[in-house]
Amino acid sequence: MSAQESYALVVVTAGTGEPSSTRMLADRVAQRVADLAGRRGAGVSVRVIDLRELAAEVTTALVSQLVGPKLQQAVDALGTADGIIASTPVYKAGASGLFTSFFNAADNDLLIGKPAVLAATAGTARHALVADDHMRPLFAFLRTLSVPTSLFAAPEDWSDPALNKRIDRAARELVLLMESGFARRIKDESWSSYQHEFGSAGGAETGIDLDTDLMRLATGGSAS
Repeated sequence: MSAQESYALVVVTAGTGEPSSTRMLADRVAQRVADLAGRRGAGVSVRVIDLRELAAEVTTALVSQLVGPKLQQAVDALGTADGIIASTPVYKAGASGLFTSFFNAADNDLLIGKPAVLAATAGTARHALVADDHMRPLFAFLRTLSVPTSLFAAPEDWSDPALNKRIDRAARELVLLMESGFARRIKDESWSSYQHEFGSAGGAETGIDLDTDLMRLATGGSAS
């Protein structure tokens, strides 16, 4: 690996409190990723997407498919990310509605092959499996490479050394996957083999003929 290697790490956090334990968990992971990458001769730039600031635009996108400027910036950041940390509080025994709505509003092909750490926080250890039972299927649908180690923190976990061990393990897995460059290689070598929906591949769709009667009618024109 070149000493000049640099990775773009995007943190998506759905915490609503101030301070937020959900954001704190994500920040710990991001710092550990940066430390581990630095030891391996690489730099990490961190971009935080705080979903509290996007709530209105996420709702608008879901009901009208209109993407506001802040949401577009978040989507663009994810599109160029080398790694992702996704952190949510637990509500009603699952990931928060804002968290899932954000990813539901994103293009289906946005995260193909991108490595991600999945993290959740809750007020009780009864929700410890939310990251695996609720978040992992969502990210599997989006075709990310979720790292093997998921993270969960209840109030009693913050003083438990075991949490730091899990953070270290997840961060190391993320660094190794970012180093592999798998997401970039997929896009370079086999992007056309995926069944992209129109508008879902950032303009990189293949085999879509816009100059047809059907497409002209769909965009408000008239058939020839």
